[in-house]
Order: sequence, then C-alpha cells, then structure tokens
Amino acid sequence: MASHRKPRTSVLTSPGGRRTAAGLTSAALASVTLLSQSADAAPRAPRPTIEEVKQKVDGLYRQAEVATQKYNAAKERADHQRTTVDGLLDAAAKRAQKMNDTRRELGTFASAQYRTGGMNPTAQLMLAKDPQQFFDRSHLMERLTSRQQQAVSDYEEQAAAAARQRAEAGRSLERLQTSQASLKASKQSVQQKLAEARQLLSRLTVQEKARLAELERQKEAAAKRKAEEEARRQQERERQRQHDGGGTAGGDTGGSTGGGGTTGGTQSTKAEKALAFARAQIGKPYVWGATGPSSYDCSGLTQAAWKAAGVDLPRTTWDQVKVGQRVATSNLLPGDLVFFFDDISHVGMYIGGGKMIHAPHPGADVREESIYYMPIYGSVRPG
Repeated sequence: MASHRKPRTSVLTSPGGRRTAAGLTSAALASVTLLSQSADAAPRAPRPTIEEVKQKVDGLYRQAEVATQKYNAAKERADHQRTTVDGLLDAAAKRAQKMNDTRRELGTFASAQYRTGGMNPTAQLMLAKDPQQFFDRSHLMERLTSRQQQAVSDYEEQAAAAARQRAEAGRSLERLQTSQASLKASKQSVQQKLAEARQLLSRLTVQEKARLAELERQKEAAAKRKAEEEARRQQERERQRQHDGGGTAGGDTGGSTGGGGTTGGTQSTKAEKALAFARAQIGKPYVWGATGPSSYDCSGLTQAAWKAAGVDLPRTTWDQVKVGQRVATSNLLPGDLVFFFDDISHVGMYIGGGKMIHAPHPGADVREESIYYMPIYGSVRPG
C-alpha cells in the first residue's frame, strides 16, 4: 500500500535552538545573488562626447560672463555709494566742528553775562540743548544783541543741516550694504560657473583634450573664413561705389568700409589711440572683474582702451552698448565696439578685416579674433 505521508522538510537548528527551513535559506541566498547580479547589470550614464563637453564649457563661460557683468555693475554701484558715504561723513565732521565753534561762542556770551550780572534766563536759554527754544520764545530773542542772535541762528542751521546729513548718510549706508550683498552674490556665481568648467575639463583624457583643441581650431578657422569672405564683399562694394561715383562707405561718418581704414578728423584720431592701446594689451590674461593694467575682462579692456583716447565709457557691456552711434556690421570701422549674444554679455573692439581685439574668457589671453566667432548682437561707435 502506497504511503500518503508528505515529504519531510529538512531543517537546520540554530545555536539558539531555533529551527530554520533549509528550503527558505536557499531561496534567500538565491534572491541575494540575483539582486547582486541585477545591481551589477544596472546601466550606467554614457560618458559625454567631446562636443557635449565643449558645449557645456562654452555655456558655463558665457554664464560666468553674465555674472561678471553683474559683478562689475554691483562694484560700480558700491564704489559710488562708498564715495558718497565718505563725502557725507566728511561733511558731517566739518558740520560738527562748526556746531562746536558756535556752541563755544554761545558759551562765551553766557559767561560774560554771568560775570556782569549772574546767570539770567537769557544765558540759561543760550546754553539749552534745544536751540529751537530761542525761536519758540521770541520775546527772549529780542533781549539778545544782533551778534548773539546771529550765533543762535547759525547754531540752529548747523544742527538742522547735521540732522539732514545724518539721515542721508544712513540711507547711503543702506544702499552700500545692498550693493555689497549683490557684489558678493555675483562673485560667488562667477566662481561657481568657472569651477564647474574647470571640473569638466579636468576629467578629460589627453586624447580628449587634443580633440577639444581641434574642435576649437575648426571653429576659429570657420569664423576666420567668414571674416575674410565678408571683407572681400565689402571691398567689392567699395570699388563699385567708387566706380559709380558714390564716394566712400561708412554712412554719415565719411569713413571707410568694415574691411579696414579709418575715419577722418577727431573721431579717427581717437579711434587710432584706442586701437593702439588695445593692441598693446595683446597677450595679457583675461581675469574677470579686471580693468588693467596687467589683466582685463572684456568690458574692462574696451573701457580702458577708449579712456586712453580721452573717452569715458561705462563699466559694463550693458551700459557700453548704449553709448555712441549704433552702426551696422557692414559699416564697421576700426575702434567700433562689437557686442555679442542676445544677453549682450561680451564685447570686442573692431580692428578691420572682420577682426577684433578682445579678452575672450578665463584661461585665454587678450587676442585678435574674427567677429564671427560668436553671434553678433550689434555695434556702436564711441566718441
């Protein structure tokens, strides 16, 4: 007769006396193995291509330039507010000295009255902490001499002016603190973007860095070809205008085409001086927030160059683009400022032939480069 008993399950006895089914233990071990294999087989994020790295780094440099312009604007505001506060504090100190002189004069009058007849109400009033009481009690003012009345009036005016200056100094200090906070935030933003770019570049192998350099050369070569083609077209248009008796290009300035040459008169002299200064800076490093003489950022270079020509430009690209005459790319003349990107975060100085001198980005030196290396926003002619 066949047995109907269920097969016995093998068990293990633990040191503590508890029994564990061997079948469950085997299943648990199998699960752990499967989980381990699954974890090892999990897909990893693909390594970015060199093109993607270049795009990311270029984007970070551009973001850093935007933050740099914010830093420059905040620094300019902070410097202006600091000058204002210093002036107010100096004026307040001088005002306090005048108040002390007037108070001493009032004290002299009071002492004289005391010596000649005791401390009468008039003398006590002159030494009061609140000079406004003199005007509230006109009948006492009538008892003062004209010189004494003038001393009291002067003191009151000095006190009122000092109160106004203290209030203005307080407001200026608040504005200075706001500018300094903005300055700090912009500085941190620049440093963060540049650190991210450096981190990306540091992860590249030697071969990848070589490939990245090759991509950069290709981009520069393409921009150079475009500049040369545009210069040839401009020269051809110029020859055609001269053949037709139309004179020279350059719009209302009476200057040359964007392919080179100079304008006439004072504008030409200023542009030549600015260009001479810019050329002398070639090879100096880009440093964000720098205005020379050993390093520059993009707007710091253009500001310093035109200052050498006797023209004061604002500090940031956003303000420089508002100064002077707007000109089309086809009518560019040496010395003109060319601005780039929709956010107007970069600027260079045109030198002719489709080229400019500019401070490119961290890690690069001031150099000549095609204006077509970056998307052009617009151009202006200072002067």
